Order: sequence, then C-alpha cells, then structure tokens
Amino acid sequence: MGKLHQDDVRKKIQVSQLLNVLQDHALNESGDISPSRMKAIEILLRKSLADLSAITLTGEGGGPVLHRVERVIVDHATAADSEGL
Repeated sequence: MGKLHQDDVRKKIQVSQLLNVLQDHALNESGDISPSRMKAIEILLRKSLADLSAITLTGEGGGPVLHRVERVIVDHATAADSEGL
C-alpha cells in the first residue's frame, strides 16, 4: 500500500469515528458531549468533509440542468468490415 493510500484510509477512519460519536450521542442519548468536544468535532469534520450546502448546480445561463440521452445502434457486421476484421 502506498503512503498516499494509507493517509487517505487513515483520514476516512478518523472521520468515521467522529461521525460515530455524534450518531451515538444523537440516537442513544449516551450522555452529554462537552461544548469543547463538540466544537472540536465540528472543526475536524469541516476540514474533512465537503460542505455540500455550498454547491449549486445550474445549467446554461443559470437555468436548469438539461440531460440528453443518446442511443446509437451499431451494425456489428458493418463495424467489423470498416475495422478490417
């Protein structure tokens, strides 16, 4: 395993552990989290996770995003002849 891969895996594990603490607190009412610990978790998560609330996806001219699906029918016999197969 390369150094960059190890660092990435380590970071993901650390983020997962922080999220587990918050989930346990929210779902299991496992006691209070001190304000300083909560602030530390918040800071670390902001540095580790993308803030998706800041992302806006718009189309041309600020309008909606348009999607186009193309279906292409390929005649395999013609394609094979043109490739010399």
